[in-house]
Amino acid sequence: MSLLPRRALLTAPALAHPALARAQGFPDRGLRVIVPFPPGGAADFLGRIVGERMARGLGQPVVIDNRTGAGGNIGTAAAAQADRDGHTLLLNGVPIAVNRFLFAALPFDAERDFTPVAMLAVVPNIMVVPTALPVDSVAEFVALARARPMNFASIGNGTSLHLAGAQFNTATGLDLTHVPYRETGAANTDLMAGRVHVMFQTISAAAELVRGGRMRALAVTSDERASAFAEVPTLREAGVDLVSVGWFGLLLPRGAAADRVERLEKEATAAVRDEVVAARMVASGILPRPMASAAFGAFIKAETRRLGGLVRAAGIRAE
Repeated sequence: MSLLPRRALLTAPALAHPALARAQGFPDRGLRVIVPFPPGGAADFLGRIVGERMARGLGQPVVIDNRTGAGGNIGTAAAAQADRDGHTLLLNGVPIAVNRFLFAALPFDAERDFTPVAMLAVVPNIMVVPTALPVDSVAEFVALARARPMNFASIGNGTSLHLAGAQFNTATGLDLTHVPYRETGAANTDLMAGRVHVMFQTISAAAELVRGGRMRALAVTSDERASAFAEVPTLREAGVDLVSVGWFGLLLPRGAAADRVERLEKEATAAVRDEVVAARMVASGILPRPMASAAFGAFIKAETRRLGGLVRAAGIRAE
């Protein structure tokens, strides 16, 4: 058989199935993942290690693009306006569900402008206090907070750290005053100095400070203990009926072809299931939770209803 007819036979199935042809040609260049949160945080770390693994499966580089500001709205708006060819993704979490309740107006519509690709992970928080605070347990902290005014720190109104503190107030009947910060370092510094009394911090941001004896861990906010701090009880084990975790997933600007969504969903969930990637996540206090596109979409809708109710009940507004 001549070379020309053989080539024709090899390409005929793709030509007969346009969607297959598009999928085989995608991606045809590097991909960009917009992360609307600062470098060095849990979202940035997650995006980088998942992006590295996805790049191997996709055969193209994956670049992280940090677009911070306005509670995640700047980066999210940039992603909403990006080309709808599947080469630009958004890594987002709680803000994609809750910001509509915090801000008077947004430059995007979370439901209209995005297609969920895959959920990646959940991020438990760890309840930390200054080492100088005379408490060694959640029960002792609650007792002290009933006896004198106390506060809690977060990295901004409506963040998962703020919502964890607000839920802790509700679950315990306390009235801890919220003290918002613009970034993690300043919040950690003031907590260690005793200017704030408690924080529901991400494990990755607090781990070395706890291990170094610069702050004390009282509990984790997940429904099971974190392997990075197996000796630290959950809030439920400590007597507070509360589970509060952040979560992250990938989305595309709405309008990307279905076969491209499916390809990215496949590679994203494969990345999170990769043993090496999963081990790095767990070591940093991030729990793998791969979820396909449709299920992730349903999850976002459920979280939007739940968190919207919490925000309204607590009277939380953006700064």
